[in-house]
Amino acid sequence: MQNHTALPILVTGATGYVGGRLIPLLLERGYRIRALVRSRRKLASRPWASHPNLEIVEGDLHDEPRLRAALHGCSAAYYLVHSMTSRHHDFKDADRKAAYNMVRALKGNTVERVIYLSGLVPDDTELSPHLKSRAEVAEILALSDVPVTVLRAAQIIGSGSASFELVRYLVDRLPAMITPKWVHMECQPIAISNVLEYLAGVLELPETAGKTYDIGGPDILNYRALFDLYAEEAGLRKRLIIPVPVLTPYLSSLWLNLVTPVPTVLARPLVAGLKNRVVCSDNSIHDLIPQKLLSVREAIRMALDRIRQHTVPTCWKDAGTPVPPEWITCGDAPFAGGTVVHTAHEITLHATPEEVWKPIQRIGGENGWYQSDILWQMRGFLDKLVGGPGLRRGRRDAEELLVGDALDFWRVLDIRPGERLLLLAEMRLPGEALLEFRLEDTTAVNAGPPQVVLTLIARFLPRGLAGIVYWYAMYPFHQIIFNGMLRNVARAIGKDVVAGPRNTDDPNTATCKL
Repeated sequence: MQNHTALPILVTGATGYVGGRLIPLLLERGYRIRALVRSRRKLASRPWASHPNLEIVEGDLHDEPRLRAALHGCSAAYYLVHSMTSRHHDFKDADRKAAYNMVRALKGNTVERVIYLSGLVPDDTELSPHLKSRAEVAEILALSDVPVTVLRAAQIIGSGSASFELVRYLVDRLPAMITPKWVHMECQPIAISNVLEYLAGVLELPETAGKTYDIGGPDILNYRALFDLYAEEAGLRKRLIIPVPVLTPYLSSLWLNLVTPVPTVLARPLVAGLKNRVVCSDNSIHDLIPQKLLSVREAIRMALDRIRQHTVPTCWKDAGTPVPPEWITCGDAPFAGGTVVHTAHEITLHATPEEVWKPIQRIGGENGWYQSDILWQMRGFLDKLVGGPGLRRGRRDAEELLVGDALDFWRVLDIRPGERLLLLAEMRLPGEALLEFRLEDTTAVNAGPPQVVLTLIARFLPRGLAGIVYWYAMYPFHQIIFNGMLRNVARAIGKDVVAGPRNTDDPNTATCKL
């Protein structure tokens, strides 16, 4: 076995929930890391992105040549990806193709082992599609000449994990719940900190190569007990839970999509997996990698503490839309080959860019959108009805925005403090949409007190007749909302308005500044 600290370790899924926490842990332990991402800018916003032992490479598991190049020169690779996103229509097929690409890319490469984080797959003939897919990926990776270590986990409990967010929003929002029969099914959750310790630990133990281990916490409990534990730790009354036999996984996923921030595309396979009893059948890894396993209560308490302190390092929604450079500069990629419609609004204030920037970077989430919050909430509710993310995703942090952050039903594509905030719509739309806030310091031009022009530009590429109808139906509301947003930003900082807000719909205003 080669020296792992001399050769880099490839981490796939580097911008995801687990990968985004594993990388800083491995860097802290002295490893050289090569992070494979679809968007370099998205990872560059992480606090550890400038670490001297970190190399960021762009690529995708569905791009075999780039994957092969990323693996070259590495001693080991972490496989931390899944395809349960809106990007893939059939996540099972996407995961299958990615795994086969990995097998082919490993052939003749320098990698000596692969570490794969899978789901805890029970010995059951009626597995959910999600668990079947996780098991199939393990079988495909095993076809490689490179030994694979498989860690199989049930629900991961931690701030920002999809499993924890489902529980949190259900219990927080519903004093009474009508649930499917799976509420009595047993599971063995594990804290994210314990998962990370196992992932890092097996890398240091050559004898774990080619082996499969179940990983779980010390508690085996059903989902009803999990809801009760959360309610106790969150200081809530015990919830009334009424299980009924008629709620199918499909109906349950639609209901969860309305109540929680987890979209249908992710909720459906997760809910389908709840029908299976997921409990560790092998505990041998405890002896190989001894650590204090957090109870479910302790894991929930730690997760809630991080949320209250606004110190959530990664979240399930981090793994979102990739950010190609051309989108960041002009938004040309999604708008190529069609006519872009737009509306632009501006206001001039006696203020500095830094003063105006403060309310801009706090937009969304619990802070709202500075105008017609009821209309934003209605739009979010309608988005949830059709399977979109809605407004409940909120923000990762109430004060800070980073490239790649989810912001209600938007995604941050570009952020330049005091200059620009660019958002990509991830709501369900008959087209593609961008929303841009742009600040221009005009103090020198006017030779007077501090002065800044704040411009808000919405661009839309309609998809067919439905897209055109949607844009013109929404246009009157845009005029009210966007002018109101600019006016209320001025009020938020208590600065005098020099001019506006006013509509400036002309091609020159909407021209992108590179």
